[in-house]
Amino acid sequence: MYPYIKALHIIFIVTWFSGMFYIVRLFIYNTEANDKPAPEKDILQKQFAIMIKRLWLGITWPSAILTLVFGPWVWYRLYSFSVLPQWLLIKLLFVIGLYAYFFTLHAIYKQQAKGLFRYTSQQLRIWNEVATIFLIAIVMLAVVKESMSWLWGIIGLLLFVILLMSAIRIYKLLRK
Repeated sequence: MYPYIKALHIIFIVTWFSGMFYIVRLFIYNTEANDKPAPEKDILQKQFAIMIKRLWLGITWPSAILTLVFGPWVWYRLYSFSVLPQWLLIKLLFVIGLYAYFFTLHAIYKQQAKGLFRYTSQQLRIWNEVATIFLIAIVMLAVVKESMSWLWGIIGLLLFVILLMSAIRIYKLLRK
């Protein structure tokens, strides 16, 4: 039974992340459509509203809930009530941060559904990369576990963040 539970946990993690990655792209396109002249703006925003709603409520939210159902189940099957290893505690902190990020995406979802565009497409591009940072940290902790050097792990993550932010700036310059 355990391999099935673990497989379902991984499947819903993948679909949850897919939804989070794609929803921000749709937020960006929706924001950029806001700058278009009518009727193009209206047509695009109606289509994006449908796509955003279906992705968010039909895929991303259910995946987040099922990840939260199967994750503790896997955890319980592996560790029962024993003391958790340090890598898992740190991973759980990143998972909590990921859910906080997810709730910020929900706030943006609700704002855009009301026609409020509080963030520029550039700000949303930067925000889109936050999920990537969480993904790398969580996967590295889950796979490398105790053999990971904390110092090199943190340095690697910081270098990756710097690389991502540099790539976003370069992309912005190329777009202009």
